Amino acid sequence: MKYFIMLAVAVLSLSGCSSNAPRLPPESESGQNAGPSVLVDSYKMAVGDQIQINVWKRPELSLGTPIRPDGKISMPLIGDVMAVGMTPEELAAKIENKLSAYVKVPNVSIILTNLQGHAFLSRIRVTGSVAKNISMTYYQGMTVLDAILEAGSIELYADENNTKLHRKTKDGAVTYDIRLKDILEDGDMTTNIWLLPGDVITVPERSF
Repeated sequence: MKYFIMLAVAVLSLSGCSSNAPRLPPESESGQNAGPSVLVDSYKMAVGDQIQINVWKRPELSLGTPIRPDGKISMPLIGDVMAVGMTPEELAAKIENKLSAYVKVPNVSIILTNLQGHAFLSRIRVTGSVAKNISMTYYQGMTVLDAILEAGSIELYADENNTKLHRKTKDGAVTYDIRLKDILEDGDMTTNIWLLPGDVITVPERSF
């Protein structure tokens, strides 16, 4: 009987430890090797973006151009085409449709060469009980600690170990646990997560 009691206590202890474990992103979401193209697959073009339009076997119709403040680009034969709010694939299909009145079976590809809108979309933001709420440029290899240091010191009444990281994924928004006090005071880097473009870190205030 004593053996079974000890076994039950051990099981309860282990389950208690596991329930207290922080929620962390899977390895597949690690930002360690994330480059600036992380969000490009679903990117909708914005004013100021520079694009390269290639029409197969028609170099006279191919060109590089920025998206103008009115949201349009201009091409030979077809004139102005609205580009803002479209993905590269959608714009290519739209141009092909317009060119088909002049070119037999046009084949158009769009290359994004300078993404002004993407630079804003990919920024890292830190809000809450920090010295300054901040929106910063994402750089490959950034971690939670890097972002917190950019935001300055943690405020006196911050609840550091209840810090959260909010991330948009293909399956929707998710929230991960950041134990900021453990990182800053104990050097425990378990929750010093590699960041991805668009991440938001919130540091709550302690409730009394």
